[in-house]
Amino acid sequence: MRKPGALPGATALDQARSAGRFTPVHDAWWEAVVKAHGERDGTRALIEVLLLGRHLPHEHLVTGLAAALRTGALTADAVALEARKASEEDGQAREGPVAPAAGRSNVTSLASRRLAHLPRDKRPLPSVAHYDQLLRLRRPDRPTT
Repeated sequence: MRKPGALPGATALDQARSAGRFTPVHDAWWEAVVKAHGERDGTRALIEVLLLGRHLPHEHLVTGLAAALRTGALTADAVALEARKASEEDGQAREGPVAPAAGRSNVTSLASRRLAHLPRDKRPLPSVAHYDQLLRLRRPDRPTT
């Protein structure tokens, strides 16, 4: 967390990749979050996601990464939420068939949700034409001293 620039060349990262613990989903999410938030903050977000592995099973973490990547939710909190949902669903599947919880859904893009529920905007586009009158006004000549 203190030196996120050291992660790309870390031996531990190479070992995790070769062992299959750092998947292409991890790489895709990392690339997207770096593109959105910058190298330092994006890598810190990935480190937060990797630290979730202390409390969540690896397969649920990968499921959370994939769900967050699909919807463009590029925060560690969104990955944690989706991974926990996958963990709960997996636990319910082991207990037997249970009716899905009311209102439970996957993460959706806030922008697309807003656009889908808003009526079409019929207002005209804004104009700055009235500011042109300011260009016609002349400043009074200043006396020279």
